[in-house]
Amino acid sequence: MSNFVPANLTRRFFGSVALAIAAAGVLGEKMAEASQATTRVDVPTAATEAILAANKSIAAGDLLVSYADLGPATGSPVLLLHGWPYDINSFGRVAPLLADRGHRVIVPFLRGYGGTRFLSGRTKRNGQQAAIALDTIKLMDALGIRAATIAGFDWGARTADIVATLWPERCKGLVSVSGYLIGNETAGKAPLPPSAELQWWYQFYLATDRGRDGYEKYTNDFAKLIWQLASPHWKFGDDTFARSAAAFANPDHVAIVVHNYRWRLGLAEGEKRFDELENKLAAGPEIHVPTITMEGDANGAPHPDPKTYAAKFKARYEHRLITGGIGHNLPQEAPEAFASAVIDVDGWA
Repeated sequence: MSNFVPANLTRRFFGSVALAIAAAGVLGEKMAEASQATTRVDVPTAATEAILAANKSIAAGDLLVSYADLGPATGSPVLLLHGWPYDINSFGRVAPLLADRGHRVIVPFLRGYGGTRFLSGRTKRNGQQAAIALDTIKLMDALGIRAATIAGFDWGARTADIVATLWPERCKGLVSVSGYLIGNETAGKAPLPPSAELQWWYQFYLATDRGRDGYEKYTNDFAKLIWQLASPHWKFGDDTFARSAAAFANPDHVAIVVHNYRWRLGLAEGEKRFDELENKLAAGPEIHVPTITMEGDANGAPHPDPKTYAAKFKARYEHRLITGGIGHNLPQEAPEAFASAVIDVDGWA
């Protein structure tokens, strides 16, 4: 791993770091050493889950974005961004907590999820990181939001990182689960040791025609398996999963997911209109907005040791390890801790 430099860190590299540490049996110890704060929470059961419905839609850039809008219209705005294979219900308890504190909370379905649709059938079904980040900027423009605190996990965390990097004037504060997740195609092509590559089995599966067909045929089974692997202690119920799985019926979902993972490996072309943004991201730029990064102590998905990315954050910064069996879907598994981080970082700005 010594041949990697911070500018080339990608989620694939994060997987190798996490796997190597886990194999040594010291992941919890290493994460604790890198943390400035440790919070213990109870793992929620299905009975404590909440439903978040998209109640509005708006044309923004390439999309008609379906989103939930909670709280006072004049409140300090917060954008909450979900990942794969999840949906806005990851913030089912977080969003009301923030709205009750006076925030205007916007929770959009990303492209390829829920009620969000492309405005044109001619638009490339593109899942590359810059495209999804620009969707966020276009949504903010359409809503008349000059700047917001932006928080997310998985794809949503990467998107929030990118907005904070490329458009810092639009990001008042940042909450990012698993930290600095900005990647680039060049680093994504570099092979890793077999034990590290194993963590990315689904990425290689989706790179094949069989994988694409399999994901389309077994979308919900695939997603449920990822949930179980990524959050091994989260005892979600069938109703909880079904609420989120409904978002995967989007007609562009499979195309977006497959393109995202193939693009990371350099197996699918992006769009030239995003080349300038991707070139900036390939340099591994620093983030200069107030930030709280978070990690669950039982995250079964590939993720980095916080020490590998702490230096990327140049404004006020804190890392929080959330203990108690918390996995990858941290906002849904530990909503109070996630909401608290958003409130705190918003107050720093």
